[in-house]
Amino acid sequence: MKYTLLQAAVMAAMTGITASSAWAADYQDNPFTLTYEDAITENVNGKVNIHPVSYELNGVNIAANVYTPAGYDPEQSYPTVVVAHPNGGIKEQVAGLYAQRLAEQGYITIAADAAFQGASGGEPRNVDTPANRIEDIHGMADFITQYPGANEQSLALLGICGGGGYSLAAAKTDKRFQSVATLSMFNSGRVRRNGYVDSQMDTIQERLQEASEARDQQAAGGEVLYAAEGFTELTDEQIDELPFELYSQGAIYYGRTHAHPNSTARYTQSSLLDLMRWDATDQIELIDQPLLMIAGSEAETLYMTEDAFSMATGTENKELFEIDGATHIETYWVPEYVDSAVDELTEFYARTL
Repeated sequence: MKYTLLQAAVMAAMTGITASSAWAADYQDNPFTLTYEDAITENVNGKVNIHPVSYELNGVNIAANVYTPAGYDPEQSYPTVVVAHPNGGIKEQVAGLYAQRLAEQGYITIAADAAFQGASGGEPRNVDTPANRIEDIHGMADFITQYPGANEQSLALLGICGGGGYSLAAAKTDKRFQSVATLSMFNSGRVRRNGYVDSQMDTIQERLQEASEARDQQAAGGEVLYAAEGFTELTDEQIDELPFELYSQGAIYYGRTHAHPNSTARYTQSSLLDLMRWDATDQIELIDQPLLMIAGSEAETLYMTEDAFSMATGTENKELFEIDGATHIETYWVPEYVDSAVDELTEFYARTL
């Protein structure tokens, strides 16, 4: 089913929540500009706290949020989780939600905006290349393992959507991560190359030519061209015409219910030169850490998780967990689905860290 602004009551009825709670609080009403339901509004002694931080990664300033558990004592040692956000997402949305929920379970967590995206620095804006996104994950690990109380010997990774694909890539070689989990994993390379659900196989060369021309124009000092421009500003009628549920629900999530000015689906068209020659499953057998992959049973993207899971032959300690009834975007915010994912993650990290 495609959700438009006028279908809030239907969405609420399907998920068993009130119509009003289908919409998160306005980011402007939260002092940390968090968009998710039950987000932290103030730091209180003895409770989970949020700490905005920044650090430099390869000459780019990175904006991040660190969450510390209730009763946090910097002299103590806590298991720690790095959380990588979805394509087009930022730290204030689903990455922040899961970072906060895991902090409630006793973990120090970090969610950072990717370089060239969100509140992080870098020009041109919204470059989205695998090398950058993977380096972002390594950089979060660099920073958080030096944070007071973080136990670098108990470091885990959680990647969501596109961040899930990049987390698989990072974990292939970064053995600081003792265990690896993905939620609604999105293989950005495969989708940018073949199209969503492999629907654009016959236009690969044409799209590569367009990306090459975009890079040439950019190199000559011309206008930077963007793909997916305006996705978060679609009208109800335009959303109804989108061909896939992921896109229609994503337009509502990013453009309406959890909107934030730093979050946009757009990316430089020249990024496709890197994206289209990359795949999250390349050399995935290098992952020898415990692996948990979570996806909604009704998610159109489930095929990406299933394919990656079957190819991850380097570890025998792996599990594929399906959230019954959930679509891709619903794993980002629907309370019962988030609870299910957090329960599974908590058990997994407790067992593997």
